[in-house]
Amino acid sequence: MGGAASEWERLSSAVARRLGEVLPRFRYRGSAAGAASFPLGGIGTGCIGLAANGRLVDWEIFNRPSKGGLNGFTHFAVKAEAGGRVLDARVLVGDQPPPYSGDWRGFGFGLQREYMAGLPHFREAELEGTYPIATVRFFDERFPGRVRLTAFNPFIPLDDANSSLPAAFFEVEVENTGGEAVEYTVCLSAQNPSPPGRGFNEYREHGRVKLILLSTAGLAEDSPEYGQLVVATDASEVSYQEYWYRGSWFDSLQVFWRDFAAPGRLRNRRYPKPQAGVRDHASLAAHARVEPGSSARFRFLIAWYYPNCRNYWNPEPGRPNAWRNYYATVFPSAVDVALYCFEKWDELFELTKDFRDYLFATTAPPHVLDAVASNLSILKSPTVLRLEDGSLYGFEGCAVDSGCCEGSCAHVWRYAIAPLYLFPRLDKSMWDLHLRYSLRAGGKLSFRLMLPPGREWPFPHAAVDGQYGCLLRVYALWKLTGDAEWLKQVWPMLKLMIEYAWSEANPDAWDRDRDGVVEGRQHNTFDVELFGPNSWLTGIYLAALKAAAEMAEHLGDSAAAEEYRRLFERGRRWVEENLFNGEFFVQSLNLKDKSVLERFSKADPGVVEAYWSEEHGEIKYQLGEACFAAQVEGQFYANLFGLGEVLGRDKVRAALSSIFRYNFVRMRDHFNPCRVYALNDERGVVNCAWPKGGRPAIPIPYAEEVWSGLEYAVAAHMIQEGMVEQAFEIVRAVRERYDGVKRNPWSEIECGSNYARSMSSYALLVALSGFHWDAVAGRLTVDPRHWVGGEHLAFWCAGSAWGLLYASPGEFVLAVRRGSLRLRALRLPFAKGVKRVLVNGAPVRFEARGGEVLFPEPVALEGGGALRVELERA
Repeated sequence: MGGAASEWERLSSAVARRLGEVLPRFRYRGSAAGAASFPLGGIGTGCIGLAANGRLVDWEIFNRPSKGGLNGFTHFAVKAEAGGRVLDARVLVGDQPPPYSGDWRGFGFGLQREYMAGLPHFREAELEGTYPIATVRFFDERFPGRVRLTAFNPFIPLDDANSSLPAAFFEVEVENTGGEAVEYTVCLSAQNPSPPGRGFNEYREHGRVKLILLSTAGLAEDSPEYGQLVVATDASEVSYQEYWYRGSWFDSLQVFWRDFAAPGRLRNRRYPKPQAGVRDHASLAAHARVEPGSSARFRFLIAWYYPNCRNYWNPEPGRPNAWRNYYATVFPSAVDVALYCFEKWDELFELTKDFRDYLFATTAPPHVLDAVASNLSILKSPTVLRLEDGSLYGFEGCAVDSGCCEGSCAHVWRYAIAPLYLFPRLDKSMWDLHLRYSLRAGGKLSFRLMLPPGREWPFPHAAVDGQYGCLLRVYALWKLTGDAEWLKQVWPMLKLMIEYAWSEANPDAWDRDRDGVVEGRQHNTFDVELFGPNSWLTGIYLAALKAAAEMAEHLGDSAAAEEYRRLFERGRRWVEENLFNGEFFVQSLNLKDKSVLERFSKADPGVVEAYWSEEHGEIKYQLGEACFAAQVEGQFYANLFGLGEVLGRDKVRAALSSIFRYNFVRMRDHFNPCRVYALNDERGVVNCAWPKGGRPAIPIPYAEEVWSGLEYAVAAHMIQEGMVEQAFEIVRAVRERYDGVKRNPWSEIECGSNYARSMSSYALLVALSGFHWDAVAGRLTVDPRHWVGGEHLAFWCAGSAWGLLYASPGEFVLAVRRGSLRLRALRLPFAKGVKRVLVNGAPVRFEARGGEVLFPEPVALEGGGALRVELERA
C-alpha cells in the first residue's frame, strides 16, 4: 500500500486547499438567517434542527414532523469563572432575528420564552453549514473566551446502519483568550418530553459516560407516547440537576438560571415522583480548567428512543396500524444508543468528515455543492421512515405536523437520485416494497404504497412516469450492484410492468397498438392525465423499453428483448418525426376533440366532466404546444444510467436550449396562479412556457410553478449534454432562493418541506464527473464535464465503495476510502491514450482496445487503495 499512501497524501493536500477556498462560502449569520434549520438525526429516526443562532428547534423525533416545534427550554449554556467569581454566564444562543411580536402560536405576546432570548446570550452567532456537519461560532466581547459548537449525525456512504442512529452529536470547544486560567462550564439542559405528569429523570454513570435518562413512567411500552431521551457527556468532571425547581409562573427557569450563574457547580435536585401537569427539565454540566491560550472540548449527545410508530395520517379501520421503529430493533433503549455513539464517536466523525470534505472539495461552483449536499438532509428528515425490517419508506414531504402525500410515491421518488448512489441497499428496499405490494396481477403498479404493506390504494390509474421510473430504478440498481440473482427474481414482475403498456388489462391504453408511443390516458406526477403523445412520458417509456431489452437479453429472454428493441426504435422515430417543432418537443393533441375523452368514458363515466371545458370547448389540463421543462427527461435517465441515446442528441440539445431560453425566467413579471415557490426578482425554471402560442385555456396544473427537483434534473441533463454554464446559472438561481433568510437551505419545498424530489440534485455531481459504474461488466467510466486549471477532483460512490477521483491531462487517480471495487475495464473518454496503470504503486497489465482500458485479470481495489493511470499527452 506504499504507493497508495502517496496518492492519498497528494489527494488529501488537494482536498485541504480546496476546502480552504470553499467552506467559508457556507456561513449564515444567526441574527439574519432566521429560516435556517440544520437537521441532526439518522435516516428514518427523525431529527432536531440547529438554528443559525444556535437554538435547538424543530423537534421532529417523535415519529412525525413538528415544524417550529420546541422541547421546552432545551439549550446549551456556558459559564466562565476565575478566583471563585463568575466572569460571565450566558446561553449558547445568538441574537434572535425579527419579527418579535410573536408567531402563529400567539401574536401579540412576544417571542416564546423557549427561544431563550430573555436570557443573557451572545451578541452574534454564525452557522457554517456544510451538510452533514455544522459549526456555530459565537461572538460577544463580554464573554472571556472564544466558543464554537460542532454538530453532526453520522453520514457514511454505503453504511446505512451507522447513518441511521437516533442521536445528535455535539462538541463545544472553548478557547481561553485571556491572560489567566479560567474554569469553564458547558451545560446541556433538556425537557423530558413525556406527557405531563409522566416523566421520570435519573442520573447514571456507565464507565466514562455520564448521562441523565429522561424516561416515561406509567405508560405501556407499546404506547405511541412511550419513549426516552438521554443527555450525555464523556467529560471527566461533571455536575448535574436531575430536576429543575418545580413551581408556578416562571419559577423553574428563574431558579435554574440563578443556580447556573452562581459560582461553583450545580447541586442536584430530586423529586420522588412525577407531578401532575408538569414536564420537568434536567441539566448536565461539564467542567474544565483552561490555561491562557489553550482550549477545552466538551462532547455532548442527545439520544432518543421513541420506538412505536403508527399510521396517524390514514389509519385503516380494523387493522393494526402500528409498528416498531427500525432503530428499536437494533437498540433496546436510548441509553444503549448513547453508549454506542460514544464508543464509536471518533470513527463515526472521521468517516463523516471525510465524506463531507471529499464532497465539498469536488471541482464545482459552491452553489452546486450546496445543492447536492443540502438536499442529502432530506434522508434525515421526517419525510423518511425506516419500517420495522429496515426498509426505506417515504412521504413526498412534510406538512407542519404530519407527513405529506404518503406512499413512497413512485413518480416523485424516482427523482431521488441520492439514495440510489449513496445507500443502494436501502434504496433497493423501497422499490422491493413497491414490487412486492404495489404491483397488481395485470402489471399495473399502484404508485403509492399504503401502510401497513399489502393494503390496497383505491386510485384507479397507474402513473406512466411512476411505473417506468420504477423499472428504470431496478435497472440502475442492478447495474450499480451487479445483483444478478435479485434481477432474476424480479424479472417476471418487470416484464408484466413493461407489457402493461399494451395489455388489455390497462384501461388507459397507453400503447395499445404497440408502436412504441404512449397515446392513451396518462396519469403522471402533475396529478392529472395527459391525452395524446408527448415526448416526456413516451421518452421515459422508451428508456424503460431499452432497459428492459438489456435485462431480458442478460437473462436469456431473447424474444422479449427483440420485441422491446423493435418498439423502442419505432417509438423513437415517431417522436422525432412528429413531436419536434424545430426548437422543442410538444404534445400532439387536438384540444377541441372531445372524442379523445369519450373513448375512455365506458371505463370512467366521469372523465368528460373532469377534463372537458364546455365554455372553452377544450380538453383541460394538457400541455398543448408548451415548452415543457421535463420534455426530454427520458434522455436524462438514459444518460445517468448508461443506456445511451433515447432521442437524437441534436434535438435533445435544442430542447434543453429552449428550456433555458423560454422557461428560465425572473418571477417579477411572471404570471403564476398556482403555489408560489419563487417570487419578486428570484429566478427559476417554470414548468411550462408557450413561446409560440398554443397555450390551452386551462393548462396542466402547476404549469407556472418552479419545482427545484425538476430544475436540478434539467440542470444535470444540461451538464450531461455539455451545457455546463447554463446549468450552473439555473442551480445558482435555485440556491439563491434558499439563502437562510428567505427559506431554509436544508428544506426545499414543493408539496411540503424536505421534499423528496429535490434529491435529484445528486445527479449534478454524477454528471459533472461523467461517472458511471457498471458492476455487471466491471466497467468504470469517468468523463469530467467541468475542469478548473486543467484538473478535476471529485467525490465518487459506486455500489460497493466510495472515495476520491482526480483527473488531469497527464493522469487519472481513483482512490478508495471504504469498501471494495473489482475493475475489468476503464473508460476515460477525455484521455488521449494510456501509458501505464499502477495499483497501490505496482504496475498491472492492461490492454487498450476501442477506447477502453481492459484488464486481463480483474483489478481489486480495497479501502485505502488507489489506482493511477498515466496518460498520453496531446
